Amino acid sequence: MSLATAQTSKRRLSSEDTLALWKEYRRTNDRATRDRLVLTFAPLVKYIVYKKVREMPARCEVEDFISCGLEALIQSIERYDPAKGATLEQYAWTRIHGAVLDELRRQDWAPRSVRRWERDIERAADEFTTLHGRRPTQPELAESMGTTVAELRKRRDEITQSDLTSLNTLVLSDDETTIERIDTIASTDVSADPLHAAAKEQAKDKFREAFSRLPQREREVAVLLYVKNMTLAEIGEILGVSESRVCQIHGQLKKTLRTVLDDDAPLFQAVA
Repeated sequence: MSLATAQTSKRRLSSEDTLALWKEYRRTNDRATRDRLVLTFAPLVKYIVYKKVREMPARCEVEDFISCGLEALIQSIERYDPAKGATLEQYAWTRIHGAVLDELRRQDWAPRSVRRWERDIERAADEFTTLHGRRPTQPELAESMGTTVAELRKRRDEITQSDLTSLNTLVLSDDETTIERIDTIASTDVSADPLHAAAKEQAKDKFREAFSRLPQREREVAVLLYVKNMTLAEIGEILGVSESRVCQIHGQLKKTLRTVLDDDAPLFQAVA
């Protein structure tokens, strides 16, 4: 391959060039032409996967998601219809992104039932508070939900564990090193873009500042949950309060952080 040919192959194809190549493939059904299209959009697969990598459970292999994305890319080439208005790249992006999300949901260790229980518990607690002007005790909350205290305690521990996992599980960074999920808020990759690295450091500083302003009791609960890996019942014993009260403190600290950091939401989204 000549230097000029190599440079041409590396150059990003325009939408018109891509469409022409796709039309050639549909006309000839030539496998080599389809492979050229796949190679053209293969970087798109990797980009989408690595944008989602921090949401993947620790046991998941990035290669699995890349394979899933490549399959979706091939399907998008086969099913693309230019008459519908979207470019091939736009259509492929949608198909790849959807396939990666589906695979992520499939491999998520936390069942959807855990998320459903979290919503139901919050809704029941809010309804009780509105009706009685105070937060419910654990027996009252269990009764209002038509379940037992033991079952409610089990579900709350599962919900807390899911929150803890999102901060402390190991994930792969863009350079394929293994890091804790909480460390993704700041970059340790010196080769990263300086502006992006500065934004990450700023986000970390803002989070630390917001955390330092929390009441001492809320900070204690956060440390025991996310650092010591304790259950709600264990924390309640240490702090001398009920398990229900620990859950309330945990919920309050999350709401406080969301409120305090709300103005900086674009910053955190930019570095996510």
